[in-house]
Amino acid sequence: MIATANRLNGIGEYYFSQKLREIDGLNKEGKKIINLGIGSPDLPPHPEVVKILHEESAKANTHAYQSYKGSPILRNAIADWYKTWYGVSLNADTDILPLIGSKEGIMHICMTYLDNGDQALIPNPGYPTYSAAVKLAGGVPVSYELKEENKWQPNFEALEQTDLSKVKLLFVNYPHMPTGTLPEASFFEKLIAFAKKHNLLIVHDNPYSFILNDQPQSLLATPGALDCVLELNSLSKSQNMAGWRVGMLCASKDRIDEVLRFKSNMDSGMFLPLQLAAAKALSLGKDWYDSVNAVYKERREKAFELLDLLHCTYDRAQVGMFVWAKIPAAEESGYTVSDKVLYGANVFITPGGIFGTAGNGYVRVSLCSTIENFNESIARIKSKLS
Repeated sequence: MIATANRLNGIGEYYFSQKLREIDGLNKEGKKIINLGIGSPDLPPHPEVVKILHEESAKANTHAYQSYKGSPILRNAIADWYKTWYGVSLNADTDILPLIGSKEGIMHICMTYLDNGDQALIPNPGYPTYSAAVKLAGGVPVSYELKEENKWQPNFEALEQTDLSKVKLLFVNYPHMPTGTLPEASFFEKLIAFAKKHNLLIVHDNPYSFILNDQPQSLLATPGALDCVLELNSLSKSQNMAGWRVGMLCASKDRIDEVLRFKSNMDSGMFLPLQLAAAKALSLGKDWYDSVNAVYKERREKAFELLDLLHCTYDRAQVGMFVWAKIPAAEESGYTVSDKVLYGANVFITPGGIFGTAGNGYVRVSLCSTIENFNESIARIKSKLS
């Protein structure tokens, strides 16, 4: 028997990968599970985006290997998008690296900067991939707890009391996932100051800034950010292009060049028609975002209605494509609530504990499902659990 590499020790299968298999098994038994767990947009991209992909794919000269740094057309579109919506000026030639989805960027950054034993600060609750990527790169994830009473922001005073001598990376994600919390006005300045004081690189994961949020923000708009920030962004959520796998890394030239040293050994560029279609998607105006958010706003009200039936509490001001909710005190954990809803009403909602121990008392409902599915879910919960 050939053993797996040691780097996989402690790395489990991604929760949703495992849970989807279980749901598939229940569906084969005739359960007809409604999935309100995963944040994969069910809405299509703009028709013009699909049209460009179709037209460019039909051309004979668009199928070759592409530049490792991406098409200049896409890089310029990203630069224009950042200027228009975030007020951030980026050099399209030096400060932008298109990615095959921003998830790969997390891995690229970890592989670029972490040696064995190096540490990275990981939010709890937070996206599980941060911790997994750090471990796969040979680093050590060090959890820092976020609390509701602190508006799901790091406690810098508490972090100052810890040993930060081996920390190289600090992962943050605002609007925060899974809680949907927007940062306070002064938070980004405090974050930059903390990173500079301790010689850290901040990895800011920013895919949710347009969803149910009228004022998209980039950490790169903060003075001094380019000195210490690598910002990941994505078309998966804002442009309904999750399966297209188009993302970006925005940072200073030196950081981009460093990450490119790793990335250029991992892939051979992105399909050109995808890049050209992505450039079109980034040129869409306010009408596009308003139309998407009108759908999510209606669905969010239904999610609130569903969570009321489960006697959960939540912040109505949260943004993003999920609703994060605190479970009743009588319930053991978000896992027990999730299982009760799944096995009792054939509806899947996400237990907050998959995002870290600080999420154990919460559940998360995805808005990536139809009003009809929400209505049916509400009817099932009323019938089976109320």
